[in-house]
Amino acid sequence: MSATTPASNQPGRRAALLVTDGFEQVELTGPRDALQQAGAQPLVVSPKTDRVQGFNHDEKADSFAVDLPLAQARAEDFDLLVLPGGVLNADTIRTDEAAQAFVRAFDEAGKPIAVICHGAWLLIDAGLVKGRTLTSWPSLATDLRNAGATWVDEQVHVDGRWISSRKPDDLPAFNARLLECVR
Repeated sequence: MSATTPASNQPGRRAALLVTDGFEQVELTGPRDALQQAGAQPLVVSPKTDRVQGFNHDEKADSFAVDLPLAQARAEDFDLLVLPGGVLNADTIRTDEAAQAFVRAFDEAGKPIAVICHGAWLLIDAGLVKGRTLTSWPSLATDLRNAGATWVDEQVHVDGRWISSRKPDDLPAFNARLLECVR
């Protein structure tokens, strides 16, 4: 099955949710829960090896166990990648060379990449957005344009195998498109 073909109830679909401390908690838990309910296996992947700290905007929320350290993660072991936002998370992980290589491996393999809010910063620093159209938190519009992307202000935008969304309020639409990757 190709990465762009829906998975018709295929068991064992695996999704990497790549984060570090400071991610917007609902942007991890919303997609994670939707994927689990659809029968997929979402795994928290992180440069950290134990736990990661979620935030509700600018206040600490819950911490989550890391299922797989980034140093051990391989794109070929997953069917799709989810990049939650959160300013602290996105600003930290964007400069992590292993995270950049991880997202590039997904892109090179033609696997779906779903990104929300500030998560697009990692795609910019990985050199992947040129010629793409995506949405994000509005403050990233100039960054995306400067990196060669077309920015649109939409609840959810699909560009080939990329799914992008602006903010937590857009999660229902984002999750609906995300689930098309595992059905």
